[in-house]
Amino acid sequence: MYGIDNYPKNYHASGIGLVNLAALGYNKNEVSDDTQGKPKSGLYPSLPYPTSESVGGMPYVVKQTVQPQNSSYQGMPQPSATPYPSSGMYPNLPAMPLPYPSTPLAPISSASPYPSATPYPSATPYPSATPYPSAMPYPSATPYPSGPPSLPYPTAGGMGMPGMPMPYAPLPTSPAPQSIYPSMPTPSAPPPNEPTPEEEPSVGVQELQFTSVKVPENQNMFWMGRKATTTRQQSIQNVDFSTLRESCVSNNTLFEDPDFPANNDSLMFSRRPDRYIEWLRPGEIVDDPQFFVEGYSRFDVQQGELGDCWLLAAAANLTQDSKLFFRVIPPDQDFQENYAGIFHFKFWQYGKWVEVVIDDRLPTYNGELIYMHSTEKNEFWSALLEKAYAKLHGSYEALKGGTTCEAMEDFTGGVTEWYDIKDAPPNLFSIMTKAAERGSMMGCSLEPDPHVLEAETREGLIRGHAYSITKVCLMDISTPNRQGKLPMIRMRNPWGNEAEWNGPWSDSSPEWRFIPEHQKEEIGLNFDRDGEFWMSFQDFLNHFDRVEICNLSPDSLTEDQEQSSRRKWEMSMFEGEWTSGVTAGGCRNFLETFWHNPQYVITLEDPDEEDDDGKCTVIVALMQKNRRSKRNVGIDCLTIGFAIYHLTERDLEQKPQGLHFFKYRASVARSPHFINTREVCARFKLPPGHYLIVPSTFDPNEEGEFIIRVFSETMNNMEENDDEVGFGETDDRIAPALPPPTPKDEDDPQRIALKRLFDSVAGSDEEVDWQELKRILDHSMRDVMVGTDGFSKDAVRSMVAMLDKDRSGRLGFDEFEALLTDIAKWRAVFKLYDVRRTGSIDGFHLRGALNSAGYHLNNRLLNALAHRYGSRDGKVPFDDFLMCAIKVKTFIEMFRERDTDNSDTAFFNLDDWLERTIYS
Repeated sequence: MYGIDNYPKNYHASGIGLVNLAALGYNKNEVSDDTQGKPKSGLYPSLPYPTSESVGGMPYVVKQTVQPQNSSYQGMPQPSATPYPSSGMYPNLPAMPLPYPSTPLAPISSASPYPSATPYPSATPYPSATPYPSAMPYPSATPYPSGPPSLPYPTAGGMGMPGMPMPYAPLPTSPAPQSIYPSMPTPSAPPPNEPTPEEEPSVGVQELQFTSVKVPENQNMFWMGRKATTTRQQSIQNVDFSTLRESCVSNNTLFEDPDFPANNDSLMFSRRPDRYIEWLRPGEIVDDPQFFVEGYSRFDVQQGELGDCWLLAAAANLTQDSKLFFRVIPPDQDFQENYAGIFHFKFWQYGKWVEVVIDDRLPTYNGELIYMHSTEKNEFWSALLEKAYAKLHGSYEALKGGTTCEAMEDFTGGVTEWYDIKDAPPNLFSIMTKAAERGSMMGCSLEPDPHVLEAETREGLIRGHAYSITKVCLMDISTPNRQGKLPMIRMRNPWGNEAEWNGPWSDSSPEWRFIPEHQKEEIGLNFDRDGEFWMSFQDFLNHFDRVEICNLSPDSLTEDQEQSSRRKWEMSMFEGEWTSGVTAGGCRNFLETFWHNPQYVITLEDPDEEDDDGKCTVIVALMQKNRRSKRNVGIDCLTIGFAIYHLTERDLEQKPQGLHFFKYRASVARSPHFINTREVCARFKLPPGHYLIVPSTFDPNEEGEFIIRVFSETMNNMEENDDEVGFGETDDRIAPALPPPTPKDEDDPQRIALKRLFDSVAGSDEEVDWQELKRILDHSMRDVMVGTDGFSKDAVRSMVAMLDKDRSGRLGFDEFEALLTDIAKWRAVFKLYDVRRTGSIDGFHLRGALNSAGYHLNNRLLNALAHRYGSRDGKVPFDDFLMCAIKVKTFIEMFRERDTDNSDTAFFNLDDWLERTIYS
């Protein structure tokens, strides 16, 4: 049961995503209905804009906005002074300095895959006018006092991003600190090889700023509340259920869970219970306990005293599918065979199925279960499921006040979306119908009454209560005046009693006489007082406030379901990481670091089967991992979101996309906000093609792990848009700083001088060890070893190991000469990127520096190097940069030596591998 203080708010963390129609190349006639000026549903169903009255009326929203860094060149249409509607609905946003220091980037040669340092030609390949007709290319966006919004296209004064205004007025923010780094010079014109706006409409469209919403801790959203401690399941986490049960059976003991003890700490974290709670096993409550009584059904889920109706609604939905049900609740347990007071359940957590083992001691008062229970007094699967879920999150109280969608996600591994019905897209029934066809789980709820808990409406609905949706269909109807199809919804109150809808189409209402008998049989119509009822879709829209949908992943369907033509979602999933100073680039507002974020390419080949406009439905879900286990009190969620860009065939050749791509391209779609919830999810309708998805935190340098999933109705191909590991070309810009090639002639003066230096240090053995090499390097590298006592022992030893083929710990003259050549190259690269001559380079430049040195690495390797060699402030000093280069060169060469057939496969036995890696 929800109260007004814990009814979860969407904050647009999930629902319809924002689509930039101008960046997709649509003009006025294509995007709107000529008579009503409304968007065609084929382009996108709707945008969840608030009404004008709601702007500024949400005190719980704290918005952070940063003016985006955009390119400026002749021919690119500039934003008007007011990129939002001129009516005053959205205030003008003053330009603000970036709160994150811009990172200087060294000029890059044209041979490099990154922006060229050479001056751009003065003549731009783009037309001097906007790529759209100059006379009012889009209708001006006037605020709508009521009813559905019109498209907020910019006025003729500027080419803004249509469909992406700030849904809430930003609160004043304090000025951000000035950058301590020099700004990167902005080219005055786009690169010559950039496509024209006619070839790629997103070129030349002004990017509007990205916005963030901070959900306050006191809103008590389920994934924001106090959660499990970091010691959860520490005692038995490495022992599987079968082993624990066998041990208890053999010892004739009943299992007692040490990680979720039968005491008040497992019940509540904020206070003590108001009465004595006794923990009893089922055999102490009834004489004949059963795990299942005559199978299982949605009527086995009855709510107790705990306010977790959202969990009950999800559990009731779970009973509709046997495969899903038995994956969460394994059937290999009961109170008869091998009973030992131990049970296990499985929940989906961040891409993996996690087993939770519990004992069967349940909280009771006067011998009665106080929380979830079944209608049958001796059936206990639902009570034990609730206990396992409570253990997963730390306590029973942690389940008070939550969202059905997260529980459904944890039960299925699906991706959830929810819609505030008052702002729902016009094709919501189509969305729900397609979800039902694909076996999706759905729930709905009414906003609670601020004054009365569990307030009942005149129509018999309970406010603040979560209902499960058990069927969505078009029903044949035949009246004296008309015949046709009527959209209908069947739902269930988890209380499982007479608290049901009493309006049209309720149990025994006269409307049912217009439904043919065969239709009643087909839908299994009954009028039992069991909490289940029907209502028309229009009444559903009028009386409910939210609908939540959990779309199932393809592996959730059985072979029988697939063969019976049940449709399924196509899903792709990747795991990634944001690492401070390397791959945590922040949102597009921070242009200079944004391109460092992980990137993913998705290809949509075929439009939806029943889409007349030839569009593809895409659901993108970004979930941050393991944030709840970081702290056991309060919230610690990053503010996350994503942007989507269109790619041409030529763009696919570049991995990853560099800074200049984002400088001159506008995103075609994005998540409605960056928000500090566990997951951000948005639905889009996009034309077939190639798209680049960039997930990020709102601010740079915020570390975290994430999962990104893409669901589509037709096949999608998704891959990480990352560099291939290996050797590359050395940057031409460092050539002047390198010593000329040394001839092998004995009488060459340069070689004679180098040999004299070597002999003076090496002595009679004609070899140098790490200590002798350190003396040479500390003296010769004084200009780049700023503020240090010279090279570390580990760094110098690694240099020796890199060229010491016989593993003697010493270098001969030829090896010494080769090492100095490599060090000279790395020194030149380092000085190229150390533009402020501080003795360190910014971590965001590590990829570019290694590329200039001739080494290409992907994000995972860059993250590992940053964790190993980066400083706390995201800097990499010279000796650590040398260590990075040495390790990369050594291991690539080690691998290539064994990859004799260039198959990207090498074979090592354990001894050989350990010897090589330990010495390096």
